[in-house]
Amino acid sequence: MEQEADRYLIERIREGDSDAWQNLIDRYEGRLMAFTNSRIRNRASSEDIVQEAFVGFLVSLPNYDGSRPLESYLFSICAYKLTDHLRREGRRPSLQMHARSSTAGQIEPVGVDRVASSIARSVERKAIEEQAVRDAIAEQIDRWKKTGAWVKLQVIELLFVMGRNNKDVAEQLGISEQQVANYKSDFQIRLRAIVQRMELDEGVFPELADSGH
Repeated sequence: MEQEADRYLIERIREGDSDAWQNLIDRYEGRLMAFTNSRIRNRASSEDIVQEAFVGFLVSLPNYDGSRPLESYLFSICAYKLTDHLRREGRRPSLQMHARSSTAGQIEPVGVDRVASSIARSVERKAIEEQAVRDAIAEQIDRWKKTGAWVKLQVIELLFVMGRNNKDVAEQLGISEQQVANYKSDFQIRLRAIVQRMELDEGVFPELADSGH
């Protein structure tokens, strides 16, 4: 069954298996893109929203207990991100929280007075999220510098700054692809843990809130 397969996938991701993380993206990216693009008709923005949804899921993984179907959980996060995008553009979303509800209502324009406070809250939350991620990255890089984990730092720079793939990074640094994958997963998991410890208000990173709310 799909739910059992998802549970196994999540277990592997929690263990730092980068292949499992890629499998999750491969399985759900198309569905999330279809859901998002059907509502905003902008491919580039849809890609950004879906990417943010996957990052949000990774950050919220410690709170995911598996009682809620993974697909539903991912679409809930994606809907949060899509709603923020629409509010920033001054539009009110009329959304179903699941991709299969493709006949959801249309987006309705609203006046400035009606959305001003929502836009302000959305922009403020986005800024807090971005600052939290920046602080988490800086903290983890500083830790690795202090412990002399230079290879890990090189791997992260090549992957996330230079945009290299695992194979190229492994060849350049003379290590195995599995080591690269492990360092990448370790970095992502550590960032998530640092953000969790910040104890941000649940209005920030709403996907961190209890999945039943």
